[in-house]
Amino acid sequence: MQVADNFINYKIIDSLLAQGFEHLPHALLFVGARGVGKRTLAGKLATILLCESLGKSSIKVNRPCGECAACRWMKSGTHPDFRLVTSDNEKETEEVTEETETKKSNEKAKKQAASSIGIDQIRALENFVFTGSHRNARRIILITEAEAMTIPAANSLLKILEEPPSSVYFILISNNQKKLLPTLRSRSRVVPFSRPDDQTTARWLEQAGLDAQAARYLDLAGGAPLRVMQWKNNGQLAAIDALIESLASAPADPLVLATRWEGLLKSKTENSFHMENLVEGVQCWLFDLALEQASGEVRYHCGWPRPKNIAALNPVALLAGWHEINTFRRSARHPLNPLLFLESLAIHYLRALRPMNS
Repeated sequence: MQVADNFINYKIIDSLLAQGFEHLPHALLFVGARGVGKRTLAGKLATILLCESLGKSSIKVNRPCGECAACRWMKSGTHPDFRLVTSDNEKETEEVTEETETKKSNEKAKKQAASSIGIDQIRALENFVFTGSHRNARRIILITEAEAMTIPAANSLLKILEEPPSSVYFILISNNQKKLLPTLRSRSRVVPFSRPDDQTTARWLEQAGLDAQAARYLDLAGGAPLRVMQWKNNGQLAAIDALIESLASAPADPLVLATRWEGLLKSKTENSFHMENLVEGVQCWLFDLALEQASGEVRYHCGWPRPKNIAALNPVALLAGWHEINTFRRSARHPLNPLLFLESLAIHYLRALRPMNS
């Protein structure tokens, strides 16, 4: 895995390895919001554990050398003692420059539509776990979106975690640990990730090449800088701007608005701005309209021009529209008829904008 050290919080790694590799728990659970660096750090920790040069006097403590065979294999995504388990259509990763792995993930997502981690994926790990290492060293299993495991898959993993070999380490990542089995959490050391401080966030975004408008995307991403960087790398920022402009100056005809959204989706770059991104954007916009009408503040759209007629809108209608659009999120990934889906979404959105006296 190739990631930039500038985006790694080495304090967490140093804390985990403070007493040496032999005292590291065999199951780590990284929890926190999407885009705060969990997967990036997990990839770096896996590389450190597999690096064959650590321990030599010329190598800095808890830093992979980047030159040994293990580091080269991790960079190319071909290390025989590393396994990555993820749902087949994981949309947004947190890696900064995951070239090989991202290509494989995108190809897999095109072929399969499942959004969960099934029992077959976990059972496939048994031979890997209980067979000797190819390099007579450690073996690492990284499970992203751990909450996406089905109940049978989670139970299968629990059986493996009962008595794992001493050289096997599991790193689990979860954006929503409440969805995990309590027994799975109890058998792992939970490592919480919080939002980076403002100074770190500003440095990350500057290094990513984002301009002075980066703050507005950060608000939209809930303060997760790596999510903003993912949007930039995927070419989504222009689509986000276009969506918000369409919401702020929406036409009265839902078909016109739906057609505009359809054009936005069709002009997207491959693996970039999807229907579910559009639905989420509409819902966030309605939430901010209701919040601004009630308190004069916004949560997601601080950096964008605000509509002039917010005070005239009906807050009850805005909140009702926000709630109704939850139903659209359930089917946004695979709508039967995309244009009809968008037209229905536009009808609900425009209905939520009705004036106070209507």
